[in-house]
Amino acid sequence: MYVITVLFTVHSAHRADFMAEMVNNARISLEREPGCRQFDVCTAIRSANEIFLYEIYDSRAAFDAHLASEHFQQFNLKTQPWVKAKVVNALTKAWP
Repeated sequence: MYVITVLFTVHSAHRADFMAEMVNNARISLEREPGCRQFDVCTAIRSANEIFLYEIYDSRAAFDAHLASEHFQQFNLKTQPWVKAKVVNALTKAWP
């Protein structure tokens, strides 16, 4: 399994809009992408402007298909100006 984590820091003025777009992106990913197995959207307890994603895909190719999808491209274009910082990590699931 191919795991992606993302930590977004968003501008507070756009937090609500970002969250709505992020949840929609996650929902569509799970519904339409056969290689997307999990897409968790979490908010930090200490800072409401930090949003953490935990995504599991069947493979790197499935994640690349996600990045190329129309819904992700639209999400990314729309939300980019709302993001202060973004840290992406790719991992291989070791257990279970």
